[in-house]
Amino acid sequence: MLIKIDTKEKFSVITPETNEITANMSDELRKCLMDQLVYPIPHVILNLQTKSNIEDSVLLMLSEVQEIFYNENNSFVIFGLNKSILNRLEELELLDTMNITPSESEAWDIVQMEEIERELMHGDDDN
Repeated sequence: MLIKIDTKEKFSVITPETNEITANMSDELRKCLMDQLVYPIPHVILNLQTKSNIEDSVLLMLSEVQEIFYNENNSFVIFGLNKSILNRLEELELLDTMNITPSESEAWDIVQMEEIERELMHGDDDN
């Protein structure tokens, strides 16, 4: 699977360059996402804008990856999911647990807000 990584100042935008993401692509995508945790800028925005289908096992993996990112105090935001994929996330009871936005600019905003929140929380630890 081809994956494009566009590194910005505060985060990386990761875009799988396929129309579908199947179960056999899950491990490769997971590795790419998890590898970001060791970089100086570990926050990730996952662009799934042009995906027509994402298999359930991949959706479950993305939910697990998001939890790992948040446990490591890093942001993980997905944007651009089509209505059928959003409906499937709802059926799997994952929609409310994941950080999903309609647009890339909204994903940027979430990463920046979470960064401010982390700074404020760490500031309270100093007192």
